[in-house]
Amino acid sequence: MRSELCIYDLTSDETRVVLDAVDHIEAPNWHPEGYLIVNGGGRMFRVDMSAPALVPLDTGFAVHCNNDHGISPDGQTLAISDKTEDGESCIYTLPVRGGPPERFTDAVPSWFHGWSPDGGAITYVGAQRTDRVVRLYTKAMGGTERLVCDGFDHVDGPDFSADGQWIWFNGERDGAVNIWRVRPDGHDMEQMTSGESVDWFPHPSPCGQHVVYLAYPAGTEGHPADLNVTLRLMPQSGGTSREICRLFGGQGTINVPSWSPDGTAFAFVRYVPEASS
Repeated sequence: MRSELCIYDLTSDETRVVLDAVDHIEAPNWHPEGYLIVNGGGRMFRVDMSAPALVPLDTGFAVHCNNDHGISPDGQTLAISDKTEDGESCIYTLPVRGGPPERFTDAVPSWFHGWSPDGGAITYVGAQRTDRVVRLYTKAMGGTERLVCDGFDHVDGPDFSADGQWIWFNGERDGAVNIWRVRPDGHDMEQMTSGESVDWFPHPSPCGQHVVYLAYPAGTEGHPADLNVTLRLMPQSGGTSREICRLFGGQGTINVPSWSPDGTAFAFVRYVPEASS
């Protein structure tokens, strides 16, 4: 299975391949300086657009990283999710160019998903309670964990809007998975999609206009890899979404924020089975 690291340009409505990798890579982040960060095989990598290649990042002891990671708004800090210490995913922060990780969450499992626009807090999901239900949390730097909302069978993919007024996420109720948004204090929750597709990983654009998300076929359980899926775009104010890309992917395609700083493009990963190459 090859991995194609791609850029979708909203202006031209075109996709270009940045890197065709024989390794399995996932979940690009877009640094303000223009390079990408991805994970693969438990490690983190930098990909420079001008000379695309997987350049390893030093993450210290954290060598079992998953695809839940992201770059702080000032570009200085990388949040990762790694299971080396506890055997279950825990969130850490470290310098974006590599260095020793510092533990951010106490309870596990917890998975990073988004930074607040001012860089002062992180939104994430965790299954720390005995019922193992995955719930939505925030935590300020040096602060305590806060449960944002409850009442779902499963939540995932929370990400702040650029103005900090909303947290977008996917939530499952009664077997349906849709896109929702909620105020950071847990108020004014709104359901934003309601179609037959199984909708995951909403990411608001930095320009405040769009939300891109991953749509699985109806009846899909969880967020598996290796399916025919679509990427869809909707207004941040709500309304009808449109399909912008069809691909073979799912898990690993667009788990975390991947917009360009100006909101005109985003990165994603699609996969190519060897038999199709």
